[in-house]
Amino acid sequence: MNRREFAATGVALSSMAAAKGLEPLSPGMKISMQVNENVTPEDLKWIQQMGVEYLNVQTGTGKATLENFLAIKKRAETAGLKVWNISNNDNRNIEEVTLGLPGRDAKIAWLKQYIRDTGKAGIGYITYAHMANGIWSSARETTRGGASARAFHQKDAKGFWNGKTYEQPLSHGRKYSKEELWENYTYFIKQIAPVAEEAGVRIGIHPDDPPVPELGGIPRHIFGTYDGYVKALEIANSPAIGVCLCCGTWMEGGKHTGKDVYEAVRGFQKMGKLWKIHFRNVTGPIPDFVETYIDNGYTDMYKLMRTLVEVDFRGNLIADHVPEMSNGRGNGWSYSMGYIRALHQAAKAELKRG
Repeated sequence: MNRREFAATGVALSSMAAAKGLEPLSPGMKISMQVNENVTPEDLKWIQQMGVEYLNVQTGTGKATLENFLAIKKRAETAGLKVWNISNNDNRNIEEVTLGLPGRDAKIAWLKQYIRDTGKAGIGYITYAHMANGIWSSARETTRGGASARAFHQKDAKGFWNGKTYEQPLSHGRKYSKEELWENYTYFIKQIAPVAEEAGVRIGIHPDDPPVPELGGIPRHIFGTYDGYVKALEIANSPAIGVCLCCGTWMEGGKHTGKDVYEAVRGFQKMGKLWKIHFRNVTGPIPDFVETYIDNGYTDMYKLMRTLVEVDFRGNLIADHVPEMSNGRGNGWSYSMGYIRALHQAAKAELKRG
């Protein structure tokens, strides 16, 4: 199958997914709120009051267990909310997996169990990220009104993940080749995909953040470009492996991704592979950017929402990396979620979608 044929297989992939036991995605976009597992009853009321129906829940170290998943799901449902996915920092950005380091097989075995437990809990989706040296940032800066926000400047950025710091010029002591990274990805995904299919769990893969062509001697060519994604999905050849499109990360990449964010949405959705959206904005593409409010970046977010409604996106959409606002965390998130819901309603009305 060539790339053009692969990109045109959305209907076939949907049929394959049904045959493999993956539940079809129900109509409509699932706008969701990010919380941690210690979310309070008062916070759950606040989320309901915003008109949000779904949760994305972050668990702590050692808490990625079936027992905890079931408890989290029960708490959400008691509050009238639904859980879209439960995440844990150990289930992504695994350097042993990405770079083929000692301990790789143990990490893969752990992730397989995570996927099985997710399926047993009746949750049909998880996000995975394949970065070897974390998310790279510079010192925090301010955006509109003096709000604190993540910044990136390629000249002085460092990578961070799960308590580790990664630095230039070589985060792991040597340069890695593109071929090595493809071999390691293939070794990993060929083991993970069948488990996800059997468990009835979709895995959406997050873009490299930021999608700079190389950081710390490690190429970011697989999940830093559109063509890299297409090749990775071809290799997986599975109805359970798809895309978590962090739109902010994609905007960070600019021309390096190969397609703008609107084209990426259309392309991944046409493949039947677009399952989650991180809806956020940045001030500009690499080599320098600051994360900012939805309405304060360089991308037309109404156009992006309209594109999602146009292509009948049926997955999950969250606000992400929300800049802080004065008077507490809730203000920034309320602003973002309200803005997202308004854009969604306006796009549906314009396109006459129910």
